[in-house]
Amino acid sequence: MPYKRIIIAVVLSSIFLFPLYMIIINSFKFEQEILNNPAGLPDIITLSNYINIFSNSGELLTKSFINSILFTSFSIIIVLQLSSMLAFAIHFLKYRTQNIIFIFLLLGLILPTPIILIPVFTILKFLNLNNTFIGLLLFFSAYYIPFGTLVFRGFMKNIPKETIEASFVDGASFLVCYFKIVLPLLKPAAASVIIITGTWVWNDFINPLILLGPSKGTTVTVGLYRMVGQYSVNFGELFAFMVLISLPVIIAYLFLQKYFIEGLMAGSGK
Repeated sequence: MPYKRIIIAVVLSSIFLFPLYMIIINSFKFEQEILNNPAGLPDIITLSNYINIFSNSGELLTKSFINSILFTSFSIIIVLQLSSMLAFAIHFLKYRTQNIIFIFLLLGLILPTPIILIPVFTILKFLNLNNTFIGLLLFFSAYYIPFGTLVFRGFMKNIPKETIEASFVDGASFLVCYFKIVLPLLKPAAASVIIITGTWVWNDFINPLILLGPSKGTTVTVGLYRMVGQYSVNFGELFAFMVLISLPVIIAYLFLQKYFIEGLMAGSGK
């Protein structure tokens, strides 16, 4: 039985890791070798694809990285703060009232973003925020706050009520209890929200493309789209660009994976 599980784990891991393997090895190949043998190891390892990106597409790469870092960072900060405070406030309501509120929040996660994109664009246009960074930032924050609230709510079930009640007995206000007692205990849940929300915002393509436009709203995904020419594609540089834009997400996950797993398991015992 253990061997069967190991074999299944290896097979599934290979399936999921194969695209990453393809991206990495092809980023070190010449163009012709990629076309002839895309899945094989490179005969000669070359760094020309990375050099060409920094020399020919350095402005596009820099602009894409800066925009994506700004969008991702500010979205994470807003979602973390508002969703944790919302979960803390809902925690004191009656159980039936909590369920009604969370059903309402879930409605915002059921529909995929392409379906609500036209209404969102109409609202932003009415507010004169279409084709602006603030408009897209508000959209990201509003769309992912329900997810963050659900994660924090599940983790707050593990916090003993006696701890919160004791702070109120000692004279602490809601804000003092939130910042001094509850917030430090939410680190595992916060790591989950940071990784998942950050990955969603970082990898989002359709929303920056539509709400900002392909030239003004260049993020890493839109920048990857702009690298595909109308009549020709340099696959080596394209794969190298993919490797570079994937590094921040991979590094963030490696640093936060311990808290990430704890956050996903929060409330499972109950």
